[in-house]
Amino acid sequence: MDKIKILVVGCGNMGTSHARAYHKLPGFEIVGLVSRGKESRERLSEELGGLPKFGDFKRALAATKPDAVAISTYPDTHAAYVRESLEAGAHVFVEKPIALTVGEALELVDLAKEKRKKLVVGYILRVHPAWTKFVEAAQTLGKPLVMRMNLNQQSSEGQWYTHKQLMRSMSPIVDCGVHYVDIMCLMTGAQPLSVSAIGARLTEEISTDMYNYGQLQVRFNDGSVGWYEAGWGPMISETAFFVKDVIGPKGCVSITDEKKGGSDDVEGHTKTGGLILHSGELDSNGKFIKKDVLINTEDEPDHDGLCLLEQEHFLNSIQNDLDLSNHLSDAVNSLKIVLAADESFRTAKTVHL
Repeated sequence: MDKIKILVVGCGNMGTSHARAYHKLPGFEIVGLVSRGKESRERLSEELGGLPKFGDFKRALAATKPDAVAISTYPDTHAAYVRESLEAGAHVFVEKPIALTVGEALELVDLAKEKRKKLVVGYILRVHPAWTKFVEAAQTLGKPLVMRMNLNQQSSEGQWYTHKQLMRSMSPIVDCGVHYVDIMCLMTGAQPLSVSAIGARLTEEISTDMYNYGQLQVRFNDGSVGWYEAGWGPMISETAFFVKDVIGPKGCVSITDEKKGGSDDVEGHTKTGGLILHSGELDSNGKFIKKDVLINTEDEPDHDGLCLLEQEHFLNSIQNDLDLSNHLSDAVNSLKIVLAADESFRTAKTVHL
């Protein structure tokens, strides 16, 4: 088959990893790199052998006429870039979230179907082998489930600047939360009923209507409950910044973080360090029957490896005309949950879905 000509939009951490994947996969040919920052696109172009560079998305789209577009820009640009790419007849890979509102997200899903183009949202944990094992183990624990998750990030210098830029359009529990509520939905296979949230603005360096710490709580129709916590900034604690723990009637499964660095380590956001599966079964004397089981995950891919798995899936969806209806429905559902959490924070009321 002919190579799929792809335009890479955004040359930050995610855009760079995705570009490396396209460069490695023989099914793709990168026809351009787009970034508002000259230094980032120059650096990435040089790394990948000298690729065409653009500072403006619309000019790049018109000049390269790509078969596909990969969007890894700030979230407030996602919906417009996805729409323009689909209208131009291109398949689209877009980093989460697909849009800033549920209405926009649904419009883009409908447009992709109308144009008969593939639209894949970057839910990196769905291709992560260790997280797949985590979900599968959680599904053996019975119902209801109690799901406890967070990803707090103590940031400074360039990363704090990036976080402040992100918070021009969304809070940490919205930006990162879609990943983890998506995992909760996979674990339970149930419908979310309601969402509550709390939060706090811990810095004067962001807008007065934004908050850089938040926690959401979600209830499901099978009795399961889950919480997710996220905070960004130089004031955020490094204590217990990575909690991934699921409890059910039969026991619990947890991701260990023994080998992680600090919360500012991007690789550490996806590393697991292993899974611990605990059985709650007791004998007639009230003692545990089974010892905890350590599930080894040392062979898990690094961040670039995970992005490669994502782009292999994107390539497969195009070449083999995969039905992405469930994927897009799940992407909209997780967005609906985190936006409800944001509404709950702002109104101090529980939001019923």
